[in-house]
Amino acid sequence: MRIRIDAVDLPGRLPAYGDIHVAVQRRDRPAELLEPQPADAPSATWTLECTTSTSPTGIEIKGPYVQDRLGRRFIYLSWGTVDESGVFTMFRRAKLMLDVIPADVLTAAARDGLLVGRLGLTDAQGGPLCARVEPPHISWSAAHAGQEGL
Repeated sequence: MRIRIDAVDLPGRLPAYGDIHVAVQRRDRPAELLEPQPADAPSATWTLECTTSTSPTGIEIKGPYVQDRLGRRFIYLSWGTVDESGVFTMFRRAKLMLDVIPADVLTAAARDGLLVGRLGLTDAQGGPLCARVEPPHISWSAAHAGQEGL
């Protein structure tokens, strides 16, 4: 299965932070980031490879970008500044919680091959979205794996 994260409403370049970017963080490797996107981009999309398995509690998602802390699975979106030499320095993260996805959506995504999360990345104060992100701040849907570009 793949997970596609479609993000809109990025906060833009905020003078207090400098050259802000956002990226998906690899599990247990905070310095490894998938496709950093500038905060003033009109949108950002990341596609993650993962696996699913059935357990007594439902469908479990695993993969190089799926975090697993205290039995809760999530994806980190890391916010950071990028300096002149291209070094990313994280200052905040958002946790896209996977254990709150409705069971029927997760079952359909595992069957059809694609789980899509859609969210805006600007918080109520106009800054980068951080902390735990659950519905209604993110919507999850299932799609057929051939629909990655939609």
